[in-house]
Amino acid sequence: MNIVIETVDSVRVLRFARPERRNAITAAMYAALADALEQAAKDSAVRVVVVAGSENAFTAGNDLSDFLEAPPSRDDAPVFRFLRAIASFPKPLVASVCGPAIGVGTTMLLHCDLVYAGENATLSLPFVHLGLCPEAASSLLLPAVVGYQRAAEKLLLGEPFGAAEAKEIGIVNRVLPAGEVEAFALAQAAKLASRPMSSLIATKSLMKRSFTDAVREQMVEEGRYFARMLGEPAAREAFRAFLEKRPADFSKIEP
Repeated sequence: MNIVIETVDSVRVLRFARPERRNAITAAMYAALADALEQAAKDSAVRVVVVAGSENAFTAGNDLSDFLEAPPSRDDAPVFRFLRAIASFPKPLVASVCGPAIGVGTTMLLHCDLVYAGENATLSLPFVHLGLCPEAASSLLLPAVVGYQRAAEKLLLGEPFGAAEAKEIGIVNRVLPAGEVEAFALAQAAKLASRPMSSLIATKSLMKRSFTDAVREQMVEEGRYFARMLGEPAAREAFRAFLEKRPADFSKIEP
């Protein structure tokens, strides 16, 4: 299985474990993540969840080959189940991020409560490069977190940025040497797990309350755009270019 689930006392760790593809996420992996989050939300023995990769890669985002074979077309598609599960997860959620965090690898961090990154972390939001639009309500949450102009730069240009900048603009809490990130994230998770669960859940719920309905609605709206754009010429050219290992050419594609 490419998602490894471990439990350390009352901390549940969900780990991307597909090193040969830099932890690129398949539909089966999304399903496993959604199942694990839904189960952890209900399990009173689980007090905190940590999402992690390895010291070299958090996740390269969607596995595009897998994505093209079975694009998400229904509301119950694994990727949409995962996004709803992470957005609504009621307990503390901590991320340990090293290496590439591409696409959903960055947008999922906007739903985490604490994010710790390695000095080698590289975040990117290449949706426009793929002829698509943002997902995970990132078109709402990123401007709220970093400000509109910074969000526009990250989403419209889609250029990678490092851990230090991610901390500066508010996506990451702390930057550490890559070899120290997971241990630190687990230590922080253990601190959270020692706090009263009812207080943690209430505090998280209150902080997110003003965004809860808006996030749900934005995900639906993004999904509509995303599904439509998948069949349009820009996305077809972007995916062909990816598979053919060449730069995409959008010059002849009209808006």
